[in-house]
Amino acid sequence: MPLIEPSTYRAPWGFRNSWTNTIYPALFRKVRGVQYQRERMELPDGDFIDIDWSRVGSSQLAIVLHGLEGNATRPYVKGMVRAFNRAGWDALGYNFRNCSGTPNRLLQSYHIGSTQDLSWLIRQLAAGLIYECIVLVGFSLGGNVVLKYLGEQADHLPAIVRAAIAFSVPVDVVNATHQIHKSCNRLYVWRFMQSMNAKIEQKRRQFPGQVHQASRPARNFYEFDEWYTAPIHGFTSALDYWKRNSSIHFIAKISIPTLLVNAQDDPFLSPSCYPRQLAIAHSYFHLETPPHGGHVGFVSFGAQGEYWSEQRAVLFAQQNT
Repeated sequence: MPLIEPSTYRAPWGFRNSWTNTIYPALFRKVRGVQYQRERMELPDGDFIDIDWSRVGSSQLAIVLHGLEGNATRPYVKGMVRAFNRAGWDALGYNFRNCSGTPNRLLQSYHIGSTQDLSWLIRQLAAGLIYECIVLVGFSLGGNVVLKYLGEQADHLPAIVRAAIAFSVPVDVVNATHQIHKSCNRLYVWRFMQSMNAKIEQKRRQFPGQVHQASRPARNFYEFDEWYTAPIHGFTSALDYWKRNSSIHFIAKISIPTLLVNAQDDPFLSPSCYPRQLAIAHSYFHLETPPHGGHVGFVSFGAQGEYWSEQRAVLFAQQNT
């Protein structure tokens, strides 16, 4: 019955407001001490992904996946990489296609359920015989990819993958999308659309005649996914895309120790994104729902600048590998 309550996270004074806990680390946090070495991995379909290494000479590796329109340089990724390095692990900041600063070569990009590149990378790492153990850490969209991957590959998961931790994950994408479109989240949606519309315009120039030509830029996730994500990636509609890629449908099959941490005050998550009954009935899936934390927040002060989420992830990894 791995439903973890109460949570050990205690929000500092002033951070029991979900907006503060969400916005502060995104705008003001500086993570020092991480020196990446970039490697470009050529994929079987002719495209590539860029991965950012932070090695300390370990036989254990943490792969850290960013959220929507993020990348491996975001403070929450670098903070997690630094925490695992300090604990004696190598770490890898994973950049999804089209997120490393260089447009990918193909029309297809990344999306909330795109697990094929992660699966391929892990098989390459397993075959390399450098690492004895891999732990996956995902944030938001990256967390959904991690959970979906674990469920999809439950019967064929490489033995090198020992545990996973995911934070602030919209496991029910359909209802979470309704939640994020509430008026209180309007600024967040606008910022995402600015970045996503710019990227789809680049794709339109790169692939003339192959991208939907709208009379105006997409204003929300429904329009963007209906016009672009779904048709480009083989889904019949935005709703079909959201349903088929919601990790909540894959969690029951997870076969390694996995921790999902979703703050109760996360402004982007719907009630269905807290799968308590799944955790109660599951041998491997742990759910922790601190009252505070916002979205990819979990701000804490002290401990060499590490956030609670980083300490929590390292502890779970150490306990389950």
